[in-house]
Amino acid sequence: MSVKRMDNVLIVVDDLEAVKAFFIELGLELEGQTTVEGSAIGSLIGLGDVKATLAMLRTPDGQGVELDKFQRPDAVRYGPVDTPVNALGLRRVMFSVDDLDALVARMQAYGAQLIGRMQYQEAYRLAYIRGPEGIIVGLAEQLG
Repeated sequence: MSVKRMDNVLIVVDDLEAVKAFFIELGLELEGQTTVEGSAIGSLIGLGDVKATLAMLRTPDGQGVELDKFQRPDAVRYGPVDTPVNALGLRRVMFSVDDLDALVARMQAYGAQLIGRMQYQEAYRLAYIRGPEGIIVGLAEQLG
């Protein structure tokens, strides 16, 4: 048996509304939002008694980004909000985009910080932006 597909990526957030709005502005669609709680949920994720609000977003091709805001237990922040890309752990999520320049400009107007951009050979134009809570998003425009 092997992996069939990636279902979603989880991002734990403090300000669910701000991060949700950021990803919606980026082009994802809100699929749904709910609150889950109890010891069954807690035992699944190894935290005991849990209460969290979950928002599921989808890219146009159906890939998922799950945002979780924990009410119980409180979320724990390790390191500064602007942790660099080379810090250990999951550091960014990347999306394929059609018009890199327009999207970067729109996201900067929305408050995102441009980390950097480059062109990789004749294959891709890339940009990294930092959104709410220091979340790093990579954007890739395929050339040709």
